[in-house]
Amino acid sequence: MTTAALLVTALLFGGMVLYSFGFAAFLFTALPAETAGPTIRLAFPHFYLFVFATAVLGAALSWPVDRSMSFGLAAIGLTVLPTRQLLMPAINRATDTGSKARFKWLHGLSVVITLAHIAIAAWVLSQFLSING
Repeated sequence: MTTAALLVTALLFGGMVLYSFGFAAFLFTALPAETAGPTIRLAFPHFYLFVFATAVLGAALSWPVDRSMSFGLAAIGLTVLPTRQLLMPAINRATDTGSKARFKWLHGLSVVITLAHIAIAAWVLSQFLSING
């Protein structure tokens, strides 16, 4: 169970880092803004579902290993849902209506949430080292 929990958490961490710092940045450097924007908008719902599924699975698998790790992963799973269902549509509306200040604020909030998720996943990974170290 420990190995499966570790692998799922590593997948969550790596997926979030790759998407946030690799894929999104790549799209905006490789494609024109009028193509990159709609493409990233289509990709984000899938990203958030990936984060939800891997965080919840990681929480379930880590429950027998360490409850605090499980709670950390569950917190990611629970907080990504309002991010996907409420914050992402609000960001899209701000973009569609040309509300640049609102977009900037909402996008900044989504970045902070994602960075917090990455930090929590990194913390859980570090806990595996202390368990197995």
